[in-house]
Amino acid sequence: MVTKRILARPARPTETAAHGTTVPLVSAADCGLLLLRLTFGLLMAGHGAQKLFGLFGGRGLTATGQYFESLGYRPGTVFAVIGGASEFLGGLGLALGLLTPLAAAALIGVMINAMVTVSAGNGLWVTEQGVEYNVCIAVVALAVAAIGPGRLAVDRFFRWGSGGWPEAALALVLGGIAAAISLTL
Repeated sequence: MVTKRILARPARPTETAAHGTTVPLVSAADCGLLLLRLTFGLLMAGHGAQKLFGLFGGRGLTATGQYFESLGYRPGTVFAVIGGASEFLGGLGLALGLLTPLAAAALIGVMINAMVTVSAGNGLWVTEQGVEYNVCIAVVALAVAAIGPGRLAVDRFFRWGSGGWPEAALALVLGGIAAAISLTL
């Protein structure tokens, strides 16, 4: 059986795998992960920019802070900065494949907060303002932490760049802790 996944990073454009077959330096999986990270990460960064800077039709920091106050987050502007910065920086981190477990943790934490304070009482489906959208975002972020960002990422040069159980656990635990802290303040 020929294995297509090589754990070590190749030094040349192709590497010889089992039985003399070659594996490309950049696989379809690496390109797929890049596409996923760029699309998902940049959209999340844009979502944070709506809150922080009022870009892309967003309400900006003042209006977002007032909305956060109505949800019970006080002071609302501080929590709007934390939420917006988590989405903005977490999204950029995933797009670049930079500090991927921490970027995923930032997005997971924000989505847990959104589920608890905004959508949990509305059921599952987003058509009823339910948790569907938030669950999808959190699961994609967690999956990227578990899988790793791929070879076309800044993290490729670091130990955590290949993903795995520890990286996924770190993202989930840190996101959960951050959400718990903000929900209790």
